[in-house]
Amino acid sequence: MGWAVSWKIFTERFKIKSMLNLVLFGPPGAGKGTQAERLIEKYHLVHLSTGDILRQEIKAQTDLGMRAKKIMDRGELVPDEVVVGMIRTRLEQSGEVSGFIFDGFPRTVAQAEALDELLSGLSIKISLMLSLEVEKQELISRLLLRGKLMGRSDDQDVRVIENRILVYNRQTAPIIDYYTAQGKHVPIQGNGSIDEVFERLTEAISLL
Repeated sequence: MGWAVSWKIFTERFKIKSMLNLVLFGPPGAGKGTQAERLIEKYHLVHLSTGDILRQEIKAQTDLGMRAKKIMDRGELVPDEVVVGMIRTRLEQSGEVSGFIFDGFPRTVAQAEALDELLSGLSIKISLMLSLEVEKQELISRLLLRGKLMGRSDDQDVRVIENRILVYNRQTAPIIDYYTAQGKHVPIQGNGSIDEVFERLTEAISLL
Protein backbone atom coordinates (compact mmCIF):
# COMPACT_ATOMS: atom_id res chain seq x y z
CA MET A 1 0.00 0.00 0.00
CA GLY A 2 1.48 3.34 -1.09
CA TRP A 3 2.13 6.23 1.28
CA ALA A 4 -0.48 8.45 -0.38
CA VAL A 5 -3.16 5.77 -0.07
CA SER A 6 -2.26 5.12 3.57
CA TRP A 7 -2.47 8.83 4.37
CA LYS A 8 -5.85 9.14 2.69
CA ILE A 9 -7.23 6.25 4.74
CA PHE A 10 -5.81 7.81 7.93
CA THR A 11 -7.30 11.24 7.24
CA GLU A 12 -10.69 9.76 6.39
CA ARG A 13 -10.69 7.80 9.64
CA PHE A 14 -9.60 10.88 11.58
CA LYS A 15 -12.37 12.90 9.94
CA ILE A 16 -14.98 10.35 11.02
CA LYS A 17 -13.67 10.31 14.57
CA SER A 18 -13.16 14.07 14.99
CA MET A 19 -16.43 15.39 13.55
CA LEU A 20 -19.35 15.86 15.94
CA ASN A 21 -22.63 15.15 14.20
CA LEU A 22 -25.74 15.33 16.37
CA VAL A 23 -29.39 14.47 15.86
CA LEU A 24 -31.30 16.52 18.44
CA PHE A 25 -34.86 15.53 19.28
CA GLY A 26 -37.39 16.90 21.69
CA PRO A 27 -41.18 17.23 21.89
CA PRO A 28 -42.83 20.64 21.50
CA GLY A 29 -41.90 22.74 24.51
CA ALA A 30 -38.82 20.71 25.47
CA GLY A 31 -36.47 23.59 24.71
CA LYS A 32 -34.84 21.97 21.70
CA GLY A 33 -34.39 25.24 19.82
CA THR A 34 -32.68 26.96 22.73
CA GLN A 35 -30.35 24.04 23.38
CA ALA A 36 -29.55 23.65 19.68
CA GLU A 37 -28.36 27.26 19.55
CA ARG A 38 -26.08 26.72 22.54
CA LEU A 39 -24.67 23.49 21.13
CA ILE A 40 -23.98 25.19 17.80
CA GLU A 41 -22.12 27.99 19.57
CA LYS A 42 -20.07 25.73 21.84
CA TYR A 43 -19.05 23.12 19.28
CA HIS A 44 -19.09 25.33 16.14
CA LEU A 45 -21.61 23.10 14.41
CA VAL A 46 -23.46 23.75 11.17
CA HIS A 47 -27.23 23.84 11.73
CA LEU A 48 -29.14 21.73 9.21
CA SER A 49 -32.85 22.44 9.59
CA THR A 50 -35.01 20.79 6.94
CA GLY A 51 -37.58 23.58 7.22
CA ASP A 52 -34.94 26.27 6.65
CA ILE A 53 -33.36 24.30 3.81
CA LEU A 54 -36.71 23.87 2.06
CA ARG A 55 -37.45 27.59 2.28
CA GLN A 56 -33.98 28.50 1.03
CA GLU A 57 -34.14 26.09 -1.89
CA ILE A 58 -37.57 27.38 -2.91
CA LYS A 59 -36.42 31.00 -2.61
CA ALA A 60 -33.35 30.24 -4.74
CA GLN A 61 -35.62 28.46 -7.26
CA THR A 62 -33.33 25.45 -7.50
CA ASP A 63 -34.54 22.33 -9.29
CA LEU A 64 -35.10 20.55 -5.97
CA GLY A 65 -36.76 23.64 -4.52
CA MET A 66 -39.20 23.96 -7.41
CA ARG A 67 -39.99 20.26 -7.23
CA ALA A 68 -40.66 20.56 -3.50
CA LYS A 69 -42.84 23.65 -4.00
CA LYS A 70 -45.10 21.86 -6.49
CA ILE A 71 -45.55 18.99 -4.05
CA MET A 72 -46.22 21.33 -1.11
CA ASP A 73 -48.69 23.39 -3.16
CA ARG A 74 -50.70 20.19 -3.64
CA GLY A 75 -50.77 19.79 0.14
CA GLU A 76 -48.58 16.68 0.05
CA LEU A 77 -45.50 15.78 2.07
CA VAL A 78 -42.14 16.30 0.39
CA PRO A 79 -40.70 12.83 -0.44
CA ASP A 80 -37.64 11.58 1.41
CA GLU A 81 -35.46 11.59 -1.70
CA VAL A 82 -36.08 15.31 -2.23
CA VAL A 83 -35.28 16.21 1.38
CA VAL A 84 -32.20 13.97 1.37
CA GLY A 85 -31.09 15.56 -1.90
CA MET A 86 -31.28 19.01 -0.31
CA ILE A 87 -29.32 17.86 2.72
CA ARG A 88 -26.71 16.28 0.44
CA THR A 89 -26.25 19.62 -1.32
CA ARG A 90 -25.77 21.44 2.00
CA LEU A 91 -23.27 18.84 3.22
CA GLU A 92 -21.24 18.97 0.03
CA GLN A 93 -21.19 22.78 0.09
CA SER A 94 -20.15 23.02 3.74
CA GLY A 95 -16.42 22.43 3.27
CA GLU A 96 -14.29 21.74 6.35
CA VAL A 97 -16.46 22.04 9.47
CA SER A 98 -16.43 20.75 13.04
CA GLY A 99 -19.71 18.91 12.54
CA PHE A 100 -23.45 19.20 12.01
CA ILE A 101 -26.59 19.30 14.10
CA PHE A 102 -29.69 17.91 12.40
CA ASP A 103 -33.00 19.59 13.26
CA GLY A 104 -36.34 18.20 12.08
CA PHE A 105 -34.69 15.28 10.31
CA PRO A 106 -34.83 12.32 10.35
CA ARG A 107 -38.48 11.91 11.27
CA THR A 108 -38.85 8.27 10.20
CA VAL A 109 -36.67 5.16 10.21
CA ALA A 110 -36.51 5.32 6.42
CA GLN A 111 -35.12 8.84 6.66
CA ALA A 112 -32.62 7.77 9.33
CA GLU A 113 -31.41 4.97 7.06
CA ALA A 114 -31.16 7.36 4.12
CA LEU A 115 -29.19 9.83 6.23
CA ASP A 116 -26.75 7.10 7.36
CA GLU A 117 -26.22 6.06 3.75
CA LEU A 118 -25.67 9.65 2.67
CA LEU A 119 -23.19 10.38 5.44
CA SER A 120 -21.34 7.11 4.83
CA GLY A 121 -20.75 8.19 1.24
CA LEU A 122 -19.12 11.36 2.57
CA SER A 123 -17.02 9.42 5.11
CA ILE A 124 -18.83 10.86 8.13
CA LYS A 125 -21.40 9.48 10.55
CA ILE A 126 -23.89 10.42 13.26
CA SER A 127 -22.16 10.69 16.64
CA LEU A 128 -25.19 10.81 18.94
CA MET A 129 -28.96 11.06 18.90
CA LEU A 130 -29.86 13.21 21.92
CA SER A 131 -33.52 13.34 22.97
CA LEU A 132 -34.81 15.82 25.52
CA GLU A 133 -37.37 14.17 27.81
CA VAL A 134 -39.94 16.29 29.65
CA GLU A 135 -43.16 15.20 31.36
CA LYS A 136 -46.34 15.86 29.37
CA GLN A 137 -47.90 18.26 31.90
CA GLU A 138 -44.71 20.32 32.03
CA LEU A 139 -44.69 20.54 28.23
CA ILE A 140 -48.30 21.73 28.20
CA SER A 141 -47.56 24.38 30.84
CA ARG A 142 -44.52 25.65 28.94
CA LEU A 143 -46.37 25.84 25.62
CA LEU A 144 -49.39 27.61 27.10
CA LEU A 145 -47.04 30.18 28.63
CA ARG A 146 -45.20 30.58 25.32
CA GLY A 147 -48.51 31.00 23.53
CA LYS A 148 -49.53 33.73 25.96
CA LEU A 149 -46.20 35.57 25.76
CA MET A 150 -45.58 35.22 22.02
CA GLY A 151 -49.14 35.10 20.70
CA ARG A 152 -48.67 31.77 18.94
CA SER A 153 -52.11 30.31 18.22
CA ASP A 154 -50.82 26.72 18.10
CA ASP A 155 -49.65 27.11 21.70
CA GLN A 156 -52.95 28.32 23.13
CA ASP A 157 -55.23 25.29 22.75
CA VAL A 158 -54.59 22.38 25.14
CA ARG A 159 -56.17 19.85 22.77
CA VAL A 160 -53.96 20.97 19.90
CA ILE A 161 -50.89 20.82 22.14
CA GLU A 162 -51.76 17.33 23.37
CA ASN A 163 -52.17 16.12 19.79
CA ARG A 164 -48.79 17.57 18.78
CA ILE A 165 -47.14 15.75 21.67
CA LEU A 166 -48.95 12.52 20.74
CA VAL A 167 -47.83 12.79 17.10
CA TYR A 168 -44.26 13.46 18.21
CA ASN A 169 -44.21 10.40 20.47
CA ARG A 170 -45.62 8.18 17.75
CA GLN A 171 -43.16 9.40 15.14
CA THR A 172 -40.03 9.35 17.24
CA ALA A 173 -40.41 6.03 19.08
CA PRO A 174 -39.24 3.94 16.09
CA ILE A 175 -36.34 6.36 15.46
CA ILE A 176 -35.23 6.08 19.08
CA ASP A 177 -35.21 2.28 18.65
CA TYR A 178 -33.15 2.69 15.47
CA TYR A 179 -30.43 4.76 17.15
CA THR A 180 -30.59 2.67 20.34
CA ALA A 181 -29.67 -0.39 18.26
CA GLN A 182 -26.60 1.55 17.10
CA GLY A 183 -25.70 2.55 20.66
CA LYS A 184 -26.18 6.23 19.80
CA HIS A 185 -29.41 7.21 21.56
CA VAL A 186 -28.95 9.18 24.78
CA PRO A 187 -32.04 10.36 26.71
CA ILE A 188 -31.54 13.74 28.40
CA GLN A 189 -33.68 14.94 31.31
CA GLY A 190 -35.21 18.16 29.99
CA ASN A 191 -36.53 19.52 33.30
CA GLY A 192 -34.58 22.20 35.13
CA SER A 193 -32.93 25.43 34.07
CA ILE A 194 -31.50 26.02 30.60
CA ASP A 195 -27.99 25.79 32.04
CA GLU A 196 -28.74 22.52 33.83
CA VAL A 197 -30.11 20.87 30.68
CA PHE A 198 -27.20 22.18 28.62
CA GLU A 199 -24.74 20.72 31.14
CA ARG A 200 -26.41 17.32 30.77
CA LEU A 201 -26.10 17.54 27.00
CA THR A 202 -22.44 18.48 27.06
CA GLU A 203 -21.72 15.76 29.60
CA ALA A 204 -23.22 13.16 27.25
CA ILE A 205 -21.13 14.51 24.38
CA SER A 206 -17.96 14.47 26.48
CA LEU A 207 -18.30 10.69 26.88
CA LEU A 208 -17.77 10.11 23.16
